[in-house]
Amino acid sequence: MRRLDSRLARSIVFAAGMLLAAAIPSARGQTAAAPPESRFALPPSDDGLPGAGPIRRHDWFQKLWIERRAAFHAAREADRGAVVFLGDSITQGWEHRLENAFAGMKSANRGISGDTSRGLLLRLDEDVLAIDPAAVVLLIGTNDLADGAAPETIAENVTLILRALKAHDPEMPIVLCQVFPSSPSKTRPADRIKALNALYVGAVKGDPQVTVLDTWRLFADASGDAKLEEFPDLLHLNDAGYARWAAALRPVLATLGFVETTPEPFVPEEGFESLFNGRDLTGWGYRPTPEEDKDRARKWQASDPNAAEWPFVTEASTFDGLASSPDGRFRAINGRLVVTTPPEGRRIQQLWTTREFGGDFVLKLEFRATPNADSGVFVRGPQLQVRDYRLAGPYTELQRYRPQDWNELVVTVRGGVAHATCNGEELETAMTLPPSGPIGLEGDRGQMEYRRIRIRR
Repeated sequence: MRRLDSRLARSIVFAAGMLLAAAIPSARGQTAAAPPESRFALPPSDDGLPGAGPIRRHDWFQKLWIERRAAFHAAREADRGAVVFLGDSITQGWEHRLENAFAGMKSANRGISGDTSRGLLLRLDEDVLAIDPAAVVLLIGTNDLADGAAPETIAENVTLILRALKAHDPEMPIVLCQVFPSSPSKTRPADRIKALNALYVGAVKGDPQVTVLDTWRLFADASGDAKLEEFPDLLHLNDAGYARWAAALRPVLATLGFVETTPEPFVPEEGFESLFNGRDLTGWGYRPTPEEDKDRARKWQASDPNAAEWPFVTEASTFDGLASSPDGRFRAINGRLVVTTPPEGRRIQQLWTTREFGGDFVLKLEFRATPNADSGVFVRGPQLQVRDYRLAGPYTELQRYRPQDWNELVVTVRGGVAHATCNGEELETAMTLPPSGPIGLEGDRGQMEYRRIRIRR
């Protein structure tokens, strides 16, 4: 009889438990983990979602969206504090190339094939902000264009993305890559991509937290479309294309402190003395802007709405012992003298040696430029154009120039005439110089770096 009572009691308890569970389903829902299919699925409708424009809803995309986002969530602790690469299939295609491209840098790939700017906006909090990224490299917009979105709509979404990133961390660097070229056959004609990129540049003009990288000119052919040797399907990069993108990013990531974090050892050749010690700007400074430059700047700015900013220097200043000029434009970073990308897009500024050099001498240095960067080296006053020669000219036919890599410049001065070479190829054969003067470095657009600056007299 006791045995029967015990069984009955257990049955009553079990039944009561079932009734209680049925009565409070919401409580169970609060404690049980939602399956990935619902946890990371797209909302059933676009209504009420942030931003505007297309969100892709093909079956393959929704499946990939769930799989990728579930994987991002699982890796959130391991990826905390990484440099996040955010975008669509072009970003997803980095995969393990990221580890090799930027050795020693902690990175996290947050690309999803087929994604749009509105899709990024929708998943930004969980996929990116939740891991407190050290920096974000953003490339997005090509799928929006293919789905018929207006450039203005895409740019507004990207502005919202940037605003959210900046609100999360006002100090976090953001690298905004211009949308890559594609092809009219992919419903991505050059004129619409150029219009979108112009809106991107305008949206961040003057924002020091965002560095714009000219990845459109980096890849575009003469018609403004993708090249088959780097985009086999006229949309996605191959290995050569990813290597080129990595090379374009590396100088910017080095300046931000994520790669190349220690200087390469270098000892000048016998008879040469260093003009830059690699640690600070000792021996360098600003000089007053000449009146002829002021007149030229005023005429340019009066006639061209896209003219560069050109701040005038009224008093000479020296930067001995400083790692950066007060305005941050010129910085000594791990053996490199960096002319940083101006937030305005273009800004003319010149850094000069505090010493002047007369007589005969040989000046040697190495330089590296981001895509389409524009700079120059002044030799006693006259300027030698030092740029990303392949894109910015003027020496576009050089065979030994290495884009986005280090190149050696040698200037030999004899009898008041300078002869200049880049990697052994002639740039100028007879540039007339005044009897004496300083050595100068100029910044205009993009990022330029100089190192191993030395002279023999």
